[in-house]
Amino acid sequence: MNAIWRNRRRWSDNDRYWGPFTYAKAEGNYRPWAVELSSGCDEYPGNTLRFSGFGRSLLLALPRIIPPHRRKVYPRQAWDAATVARLGRDWYYDVHRREFGISLSQMGGVGSSWALHLHYGAQTHDSLTRKSKCYFLPWTEWRHVRHSLYDLDGNHFADMPESRTMLGTWEERKALEESCPSATFEFLDSDGEKIVVQTRIEEREWRKGEGWFKWLSWFSKPMISRSLDLRFSSEVGDRKGSWKGGTIGHSIEMTPGEKHASAFRRYCAQNRLTLAGEMGEGDIPAGVYWHADVAGSGDFFSRLTDTRLGPGFRDAWIDRKAEFPGKPVKQQHDETAAMVKRD
Repeated sequence: MNAIWRNRRRWSDNDRYWGPFTYAKAEGNYRPWAVELSSGCDEYPGNTLRFSGFGRSLLLALPRIIPPHRRKVYPRQAWDAATVARLGRDWYYDVHRREFGISLSQMGGVGSSWALHLHYGAQTHDSLTRKSKCYFLPWTEWRHVRHSLYDLDGNHFADMPESRTMLGTWEERKALEESCPSATFEFLDSDGEKIVVQTRIEEREWRKGEGWFKWLSWFSKPMISRSLDLRFSSEVGDRKGSWKGGTIGHSIEMTPGEKHASAFRRYCAQNRLTLAGEMGEGDIPAGVYWHADVAGSGDFFSRLTDTRLGPGFRDAWIDRKAEFPGKPVKQQHDETAAMVKRD
């Protein structure tokens, strides 16, 4: 019996043990209802019977009733002779748990819909061979019905076209986005770098029920979320420049009555950013130069695309290019190389 106890399966960060039993209380949002028998694997040998409900789980260590799933694998790239001689074989076992049971849990996301999971064999982490089924409960799901754009005053501008496959609608959606009025701000990141952000107000709506249960939306209030879409001209955040990288764009939830300036001001205060001010139509971001080529004709579109400011600034650049110093391509390349060498 003591050997069974030593094979007790770890379930959470706050497990408690009594003989063959493991007890755990849920701390996060994962609070399933489940009954499941598991074979164990290489890491946790021995069988386990689990009961979950009311935010708690109780696991019972059992003798080996069912073995784990094992598959002999011959590597595509053959091992060298020394490895084969040391192991005495030229293959290995791919081992996975076998699980038999049923569980019901919330899946997170919009409305936190529920899903029923059935496990009836090897859990191989491969959708082609894994023995499991998942059924979303349509009466708990929320279906997306609207994605709208709003102007600078928060008034409705347009509804984005919807399509199950998104085929044939991308150009139309992109054109609507670019034609929707947006606000632009300059701000200082926490490291002092001056960055430009383009903001746009969006709103999404979900209604209760999928499939035959769409009628539930007649008796439930729709779920509506208004957000401010942020698109930065450069990486933002403490991780920029690292392998992880900073953010170049995301959305934030807006509170009732907020507009572009008040929402982005709140975002700056929460993320150690310093708002420099709003840029008006025709303003040129500081620190951006007219990109002149050898012939002197220049290249507006690629430069604007690189900084992700969008074509809205293109006309202003063309009309006012004489106000900004021209940087020949060679000079710009030399400055970039010097920056890389200095870093």
